[in-house]
Amino acid sequence: MLTLRENYLRMLRGEIPEFVPSFFESAFSLGSLAGDAFTTPINAPTGVAYSPWKVKFVGQAETNFGAIPEPNNFILHDITKWRDVIKNPDVSDVDFEKHYKKVVEGKDRENLLVSFGGGDYFQTLVSFMGFTEALMAMYEEPEEVYALLEYVSEYYVKILKYQLQYGKPDVYMIADDCAAAAAPFFSVDMYKRLIKPFHKKHADLALESGCLLEKHDCGRSESFIDDWIDIGITGWNPAEITNDLRAIKKKYVGKLALEGGWDTRARACQPDASDDELIAAIDEYVDTFAPGGGFMFFVMAAGKPDDERVQRKGKLINDYFFSNVRDYYKTH
Repeated sequence: MLTLRENYLRMLRGEIPEFVPSFFESAFSLGSLAGDAFTTPINAPTGVAYSPWKVKFVGQAETNFGAIPEPNNFILHDITKWRDVIKNPDVSDVDFEKHYKKVVEGKDRENLLVSFGGGDYFQTLVSFMGFTEALMAMYEEPEEVYALLEYVSEYYVKILKYQLQYGKPDVYMIADDCAAAAAPFFSVDMYKRLIKPFHKKHADLALESGCLLEKHDCGRSESFIDDWIDIGITGWNPAEITNDLRAIKKKYVGKLALEGGWDTRARACQPDASDDELIAAIDEYVDTFAPGGGFMFFVMAAGKPDDERVQRKGKLINDYFFSNVRDYYKTH
């Protein structure tokens, strides 16, 4: 039997895994370090965190302490003045070899994956300026936006090289949300001109180091898929249902793994839905996305975690995965 590590890598290579990968059975000994001390914080467990540029991020219990830039407290108000405001962090005295070797120390690398991440250029621009002003700058002053991101990339690429050299990840995830639920934040053309060149820098370095590539992009981001594949990305999470996932599965089978695709808003996921409704929905989900590989099982029940009905459904999903889904490729 393949290890969780090799089975997951097989999925990302476009091959059919031996068994269905799942978040219930994580292949990762270390999750993506998009929240590494030297990159953008993804969590603010104490309620406050700071980016390398000292942008204040906040979090709260209601959002599981996910970190977002503090509203109305941005550091850049005029994109044409960025050179006076944005100064890349000085990390010349950091022992990166010691830092990243300690991060991966003791990990079961034979059986489990190590994954690092970053490359969040659009989100970094938003953290500097706020969402509306960042988008306006991209439309009104694209040359200045590009120049700023090129400067920021000097720092981000430096960190990436240390991650690759000393952490030696199996997988690298470019984590940069570029879409809302209904539509992308900007056009494909604008992505190609202002964001993709920097994503490609990260992709090229990671691929040269032997990593496989994933893309994290929430919302309706399907219009960027061809560009992701162009730079070598072979896995996409969370692959939300606002995208035409059935068509995407058919078009990109063997080229892009869908790591998600579960509709938590569906009737079958609700706390008062019957077990039969939930199991029927799981069967349809698996039969739709598992054939041909390129699929990671990511089913969860909707509702509050402390709701006993949600907890019971969570156990049902877990049990059903191991009894009826995990060995899908042995029976189909």
